[in-house]
Amino acid sequence: MASTRVSSPGRRQLLRLGATVALGAGAVSLGGCGFALRQAPKFAFTSLRVSGAMGGVARSLQRELGSTGLQIVTAARPAGDTAAPQVVLNVLIDRRERVVVGKLANGQVRELELRYRFRFNLTTPSGRVLLEEDEILIERDLSFSEEAVLAKVAEEQAIFNDMQGDVVQQVMRRLASVKSV
Repeated sequence: MASTRVSSPGRRQLLRLGATVALGAGAVSLGGCGFALRQAPKFAFTSLRVSGAMGGVARSLQRELGSTGLQIVTAARPAGDTAAPQVVLNVLIDRRERVVVGKLANGQVRELELRYRFRFNLTTPSGRVLLEEDEILIERDLSFSEEAVLAKVAEEQAIFNDMQGDVVQQVMRRLASVKSV
């Protein structure tokens, strides 16, 4: 009786060929559905000044905008510098909030609500409004335990950092939505 078993090297080649075909089919199907990797935003302006309340989001936003190639104009420019920004991002509120939403019968805190509130608008240096005043509010719940205070403080800080990153990305998308200066 003859055996139709494929040898080990032949089997490996067959598996590699199958994997290549599957990857190719996956790439073609993703391209056909409109899927594309997220790319750096494109802005209608080349220079920007951030003014107002300089909290955590405002500082992170300056770093993020600078990394995209935008020129960030600071208020403290050299005397001979005539480079004025094309747009001004006015930060009205950049605040972290921590609210107690639940207590135990003995008055101990059981649950907190963490909020990050960021309000801004975008204008030209002459005062023409490009983006009306807008507020981004992100809320997250955090259970609290008196027995694990240090761990909960670290968790709270991590949640605030995560929310700050979310706010920065939302502001970046809103700035990219401006089509002309």
